Amino acid sequence: MWRFRTKIKKILLKDSDTDFRNPHHMHESNNIKASNEKTKTEANMEKTLAKFGDSFDLVHRSFHQGTIHLIYLNSLVDSNTLEWEILSPLREMSFNDFGNSLQQSLYKQVNNQEEIIQGILDGNVTMFTGEYTYLINVSGFEERAISQSETETVISGPHDSFNEALKTNVSLIRRRVRSSRLKMITLSVGEISRTKVLIIYIEGIAKMDVVNQLKERIQSIKVDSITDSNVLVQMLDDHQNSPFPQFYTTERPDIAVTKLYAGKIIGLVEDSPNIFCTPSSFSDFFESPDDYNQRWTIGTAVRILRYFALFITLVLTAFYVSICTFHYEMIPQSLLQSLMQSRSRVPFAPFVEAMFLEIVIELLREAGARLPTKIGQTIGVVGGIVIGQAAVEAGVTSNILIIVVSVSAIASFIVPSYIMSSSVRIIRFLFIVMAGFLGNIGIFFALGIVIIHLTGLTNLSAPYVKPVSATFFKNLMEGIVRGPFYKIKKEQPKHSLMQNDGENERN
Repeated sequence: MWRFRTKIKKILLKDSDTDFRNPHHMHESNNIKASNEKTKTEANMEKTLAKFGDSFDLVHRSFHQGTIHLIYLNSLVDSNTLEWEILSPLREMSFNDFGNSLQQSLYKQVNNQEEIIQGILDGNVTMFTGEYTYLINVSGFEERAISQSETETVISGPHDSFNEALKTNVSLIRRRVRSSRLKMITLSVGEISRTKVLIIYIEGIAKMDVVNQLKERIQSIKVDSITDSNVLVQMLDDHQNSPFPQFYTTERPDIAVTKLYAGKIIGLVEDSPNIFCTPSSFSDFFESPDDYNQRWTIGTAVRILRYFALFITLVLTAFYVSICTFHYEMIPQSLLQSLMQSRSRVPFAPFVEAMFLEIVIELLREAGARLPTKIGQTIGVVGGIVIGQAAVEAGVTSNILIIVVSVSAIASFIVPSYIMSSSVRIIRFLFIVMAGFLGNIGIFFALGIVIIHLTGLTNLSAPYVKPVSATFFKNLMEGIVRGPFYKIKKEQPKHSLMQNDGENERN
C-alpha cells in the first residue's frame, strides 16, 4: 500500500512539475520517457472512449488540469461510494485524503486494453493518471432482496432463496458451509455476455474427475450469451434430445448445500436465481426438503405418494381411452351403465375427447402461469369450472372423463420439480396416443419405451436411474424411502478422499 501511495505521489509531483515548472530543469531523457508513457496512456484512454461510443451512461471526467481522467459507466457504479472515495478527494486535491480513499477501495493496476474494457463493464472506475492506469472497484449493481421461493415452497425449514446477484448467492452457501474445503472455480461463458459461472464443490468429498469433466464442458461452449442456468444445462446435457431434465436445478440454498455434502457439484450462473447440480439422478426431482423436516414415516409416505402420482398422471387418462375403445369388458358392471349414459351424448371417439380436454387443461395451466397471480388463480378456477360444465351440457365431453383428466392434472403438480412436472405432462400425450391406437398393449409399450429411455440416460457419465440400479441397490433407501436418521449411513461417499471433523470424532 505504501509503495502504491509513493507511486501516486511521484505521479502527481511529476505532473505538477510539468504544468508549473520550467521544463529545462528536467533531464531530456526523462522528458522523452514521460512523453512516451503519457502517449500510451492517452492512446488507451482514447481507445476506451471510442470502444463505448455514444453510450448514454458513459462518464468521462478530468481533474488536476487534465492530469487525472476517470472513465466509468454510471449505471454500474455505486454513486455514494464513488463520491466519497474518489470524487470528493480529487476535488479537494489533498494527497492524504486521496491516498486514504485509494486504501479503502479495491484497486488494480492494468496495462492491457481488454482488461480496461472488461473492468469498466464490471462496474469499475478506470483512472488514467500519468503513466499508470488503475481500476477502482466501486460497483453498485441493483439486486433483488433475499425472499422466499415462489416455485419451491416448504412448510417447515429455511425460507430464503437465491437471487440474481452472484455475490449474494455465494454468501448464502458460505453461511451454511463454514469450511476451507469449500472450493470454487470461476469460468466465463459467452463471447459477448461474458457471463460468470462458478463451479462449487467440497474438497475430499466430490470426485475431481467429475469436477474436471464439468469444467471442460463449460469451457467448450461457444455461444454469444448465456441468460440463465437452465439455458446452460441444456448445452451440458449428455442427451440433449431427451424430454427429461438431466441437471437438477433449484432456488433453495439448503438444497444446494445438501447436494454438496452428498458429494455432488453445484454451479452458479451470474444473473440467475437457479443453481444446477450434478451428477443428478431421476429420484432427485422427486425429493423435497419437507421429507427431512418431518418424521421419517411421514416423509417416506409422501415420497412414495409422489411416485404413485407420477404413475397416475402418465397412465390414468390413457387407461380411460383404452378401456372405452378396446376393453369394455374390464369395466365393472355397476360402473358400465353410468359410463354408457355419460358417453351417449358425446359424438367423438374417446381418443379425440381425451386429447381435447388435455389440451384445454394445458391451455388453462399456461394462461394461469403467465397472467398476474390474482388473475391467474381466477382464470384457473373459474375457467376450469365454466368450460367443464359447458362442455358436458353441450355434449362435447363426458363428465367422467373430466374427473379423470382433472385427477391426472392434479397428480402432475405433486412432482416438486416444475421442470420435471412439465416433462411428465408432455410425455402423457404419448401414452394417450398409444392407448388410442393399441389399447392396453400400447400403454405397456409406451411404458417400456420410457423405462428403456430412462435407463439409457446419463448425467456427466453417471447413471440417471442410479438409486434403483443393481450396482447401487444399497442407496435405494435414500432414493425412494426416506429412512430414519439412525439408519441412514453417516459416512462420506465411497469416493471421498478424507473424512470430515464429525467422522473423525466418531472414529
